[in-house]
Amino acid sequence: MKFLTDQDVWAATTVFLRGLGQDVVTASELGLAQADDVDLLKLAQQHGRILVTRDRDFGSLVFVQGNAPGVIYLRILPSTRDAVHAELERVLSLYPEADLQMAFVVVEPGRHRMRKPTAKP
Repeated sequence: MKFLTDQDVWAATTVFLRGLGQDVVTASELGLAQADDVDLLKLAQQHGRILVTRDRDFGSLVFVQGNAPGVIYLRILPSTRDAVHAELERVLSLYPEADLQMAFVVVEPGRHRMRKPTAKP
């Protein structure tokens, strides 16, 4: 799967995803460490990437914008990192990339929730 990680995603999570064989590009690698949220969503969509973030503000953007790319929101703390990574791995094994590209997924220790925004005309 193809991912774009927001600047707030820990390096350990990027390493974890790459260790699973995922295609991961970070916002900072693209020179976008200071990019605003709307620009990151547009870039992810243009490049067919699922955005991975720790910023909960993306939820409102996705549901207002309607036709945003898939977003995986990690509810993660240093003390829950391994549990969130385990649940993230589970999400990636349960859903095909096409499903994740059209959803907002909240991943937290031991569970996840998925919602699909309604496309705006």
